[in-house]
Amino acid sequence: MIDPITVLLLFGGFAVLLLLRVPIALALVVSSIAAALWIAVPLPIVGMKMVQSLNSFPLLAIPFFILAGEVMASGGVARRLIELANIVVGWLRGGLAMLNVVSSTFFGGISGSAVADTSSVGSVMVPMMRKQGYPDSYSVGVTVSSATQGVLIPPSHNMIIYALAAGGSVSLGGLFVAGIVPGLLVGVLLLVTCYVMARKHRHPTGERVPVKDVPKVVAQGFLGLLTPVIVIGGILSGVFTATESAAIACLWAVFVTFGVYREVPLRAFLGMVRRSIKTLGTVLFLIAAAGAYGHLLTVMQLPAALSDWLLGLSGNAIVLLLLCNVLLLVLGAVMDMAPLILIMTPILLPVAESLGMDPMQFGVMLMLNLAIGLITPPVGSVLFVGASIGGIRIEQAVRGVLPFYVPMLGALLLVTFVPAVSMGLPQLLGF
Repeated sequence: MIDPITVLLLFGGFAVLLLLRVPIALALVVSSIAAALWIAVPLPIVGMKMVQSLNSFPLLAIPFFILAGEVMASGGVARRLIELANIVVGWLRGGLAMLNVVSSTFFGGISGSAVADTSSVGSVMVPMMRKQGYPDSYSVGVTVSSATQGVLIPPSHNMIIYALAAGGSVSLGGLFVAGIVPGLLVGVLLLVTCYVMARKHRHPTGERVPVKDVPKVVAQGFLGLLTPVIVIGGILSGVFTATESAAIACLWAVFVTFGVYREVPLRAFLGMVRRSIKTLGTVLFLIAAAGAYGHLLTVMQLPAALSDWLLGLSGNAIVLLLLCNVLLLVLGAVMDMAPLILIMTPILLPVAESLGMDPMQFGVMLMLNLAIGLITPPVGSVLFVGASIGGIRIEQAVRGVLPFYVPMLGALLLVTFVPAVSMGLPQLLGF
């Protein structure tokens, strides 16, 4: 029987601490300790579960991917990718907005982080769009919406966290591949939205890149685009594992930034490492804290109870999957992505599997739900970063994002109810 006081300590205590602006990882730890003391779980067990959560070989990929993204973001890659994307769509009406989307698609395959994408691409694109007469709110809306592609397009360290939360039953390489088509689908739908908005509001037409400059732009931008190719190609060929591919991608990022582009001095590498360690510390603390929290949930058999409760609400698979999406969208608007992946996966994955959904498809659905949460108030971290870069109030940023919720929710429905969107490519490649 589930003890209501323990449930109150775990969920209520966590909610109260969040309202008091306690950092999420610390709130998870405190609420876990309070629940453990109430049901007499020894505190050394809680600490051991935190350590065990980090004792995973696939997690070694996270620091390498974070460092590779930081090196690329700081070394001039973002500017070159924007120039490359400009060849593709920059000459169209509303071309700067479309350029923003395509640049984010390219950069998402390098950084794997929506925040890094917003910071790197947005710092270049938002001033360019402002100069061309685009409203600041629209510029920020395009930037943050397109940045969410980095959560889906490999390499994504959130995919690694999901694979860990799923208990190692999901192929990380398969997850990476499963995110490619949905990530590109989001990009295409955002491009269509930008085109419609451009026709409606008569946005300016961009200039064509001179033909003589195209080979140089392509050559320089292509070096950055090789990062996801190295990662996916190495995994698919069996030359190295996902963790080893992260290390290779990191070496490639250092080579391109300091050996080819040479826009920043080698001494800047130390600052990149420091920033990567700061990000990594936050991520690992969240994983460890969620490990303790998840253990208390398991001791109380709450994941199984919540799964049974959801399955008891309806026998209709469509209704249940819609409920799962609504729940994730609401939670994604008030909590960060990493802890939600770790907490909700054990609860919702059994529900999805009982409905016949493959764990890889559920993983992509989960990522896209929480990616939308990254640009949804009140806690959308990417939304706040975009507003800061654009120098506008958060209410203005929200208005700018509104048109882009439609294509993203459309992509979410396709991922949820059309398995081929996420599973077609992995099945074709043998995952």
